[in-house]
Amino acid sequence: MAIIVFQHGELVGPGRLGLTLRDHGFKLSIRRLDLAPDHPINRNALEDFEGCNLIPTDFDNVQGVIAMGGAQNVGEDHAWMPGELAFLKATHERQLPLIGICLGAQMIAHTLGGQVGKMDTPEIGIKTVSLNPIGQTDPILAGIAWDSPQYMTHGYEVKQLPPGSTLLGSSKECKNQIFKAGVRTFAFQSHPEFDRAMIEALLPHEKDFCARAGISEGDLRAQLDKHYNDFARYADRLCVNIASYLFPLERKLNA
Repeated sequence: MAIIVFQHGELVGPGRLGLTLRDHGFKLSIRRLDLAPDHPINRNALEDFEGCNLIPTDFDNVQGVIAMGGAQNVGEDHAWMPGELAFLKATHERQLPLIGICLGAQMIAHTLGGQVGKMDTPEIGIKTVSLNPIGQTDPILAGIAWDSPQYMTHGYEVKQLPPGSTLLGSSKECKNQIFKAGVRTFAFQSHPEFDRAMIEALLPHEKDFCARAGISEGDLRAQLDKHYNDFARYADRLCVNIASYLFPLERKLNA
């Protein structure tokens, strides 16, 4: 069995979340639907997983699903996106663990009946995310400060949560930062998977967001110098919580 990871770009892999899950004994099967099926990444995934499709046709060997971030947006014409959206919805309906990060969070919101749209101003850099009373008591967010620094880079946002979902945290610029749907579906607009090297690799590609947000690359690096250690500490804690509570031990032992 494995956790399916849908990665949507070269620089937005599972990062610290992937390392934490592997450290806890879980196996990841990374899929790049934006690349050809015979790309080496996809060939390796299929050879290492009991299934012959980039989007599995059943859930027999699926422990859970993670949808990562990416430069794409919900509503754009990407040939692979409808298939992934359908699989995310089916994962949720089966009450398997489902995590969405940035684009992945927006895809979950969209496929479950919420609304996603473009922001007037992108949210980029270290921002404060505040947990509401429900978020303050959710086990997945245990040990996370009620007001914590988180790294953002997004020009779209969840405008309206899916029916029946629960808001857990917000930032000043983006109300629907963290939400859950049901028991095992969690969505994060920020990037807890990022480490400093991943952020640095992305910075040269963020010039448009920086210009629209009125912030320079130097400003971003100054934010990181000041707040990265706190961000990393809370991000590590969240990743451990996900590995410990969202993917229970008995699921790992029975894999």
